Amino acid sequence: MLQLLFKPELHYFDTCREFAERFRITADDLVLTNKYIYEPFFGPLDLPAMTLYQEEFGSGEPSDVMVNAILEAMETKAVRRVIAVGGGTIIDIAKVLAVAPTGERVDDLFRDMGNLQSRRELVILPTTCGTGSEVTNISILNRTSMGTKMGLVSPSMFASQAVLVPELLSTLPYGVFATSSIDALVHAVESALSPKATPYTRIFSDKAMQLILRGYQRVRQEGPQARVPLMKDFLIASNFAGLAFGTAGCAAVHALSYPLGGSFHVPHGESNYALFVAVLKAYRRVRSDGALAELESFLASELSCEPEEAFDALGELLAAILPLKRLREYGMKEEDIPSFAGNVLASQQRLLANNYVPLSERQIEEIYASRW
Repeated sequence: MLQLLFKPELHYFDTCREFAERFRITADDLVLTNKYIYEPFFGPLDLPAMTLYQEEFGSGEPSDVMVNAILEAMETKAVRRVIAVGGGTIIDIAKVLAVAPTGERVDDLFRDMGNLQSRRELVILPTTCGTGSEVTNISILNRTSMGTKMGLVSPSMFASQAVLVPELLSTLPYGVFATSSIDALVHAVESALSPKATPYTRIFSDKAMQLILRGYQRVRQEGPQARVPLMKDFLIASNFAGLAFGTAGCAAVHALSYPLGGSFHVPHGESNYALFVAVLKAYRRVRSDGALAELESFLASELSCEPEEAFDALGELLAAILPLKRLREYGMKEEDIPSFAGNVLASQQRLLANNYVPLSERQIEEIYASRW
């Protein structure tokens, strides 16, 4: 059984200037980023690379339409190396750019997923504390014609280098901090419960959960500004969680969140949060021993409660970081529940295979209904 899959080199620099000097950026490089990120951190460095700003090709999380537009813009330039500086949207798009042949589009890549090849070197600098995607080989895209998000996966989509630069998180807004770090926590928990978890991935899962939960408790006690000196911890926790789910995988929380995000454009971390504790409780109704009991004991130790109270205590802590909304507040209708459940079973088997216990269509409907 595979114990730990980790392909990129992992680098750490305190500042963007240190990174730029070490990586010797040239005119053959393409930097994919957001203007509000690039200008304050890289603008003063006057780098020679071609720069594309994601927001000029569409708003929100990555979709096939947005990625296709960026691929068209790239066709006029031979690119040796793609440097992604951003959050999950930027990173997911950059992974596609690294493997896309000239002239091909997103649908072509999904049809030929098993034969994707690395065509450009990929360097990833995350600017949030949630994705962990800098060390994984999957890109999540909204396939607009299908009304859901799906994963494009290939060994060729691993970055050559993943680079952690805490300076890039120094201006991260509180809302993005909250949703992205909750996403990292979901990654850590789902990978801990996965049947593909190993002793090695559990080390990363447990440490990620510990760093995030302890940081959240400080924020709850001291207020939002308490996060600022902890951003390095949250960035490393996100990376640890990425290392864990890169091997063990994510599961039902992500699977159920994708139709919500795809239909109502809910940010990825927030859509996971909307269903997170409800999925854990659904697992417990089916089977309460094994890895789930270990998780409850771990949470109880960190949250100073009894194991049987752990999921409720987790929900209370998360609500102090970010208020939890009902699904109806995002625009979901009660009559959408059966179609959402059917969509999950039809399009998210890659994720559902990692569930702690199998969930039927009826059980998935019950999870949605409990949160509606």
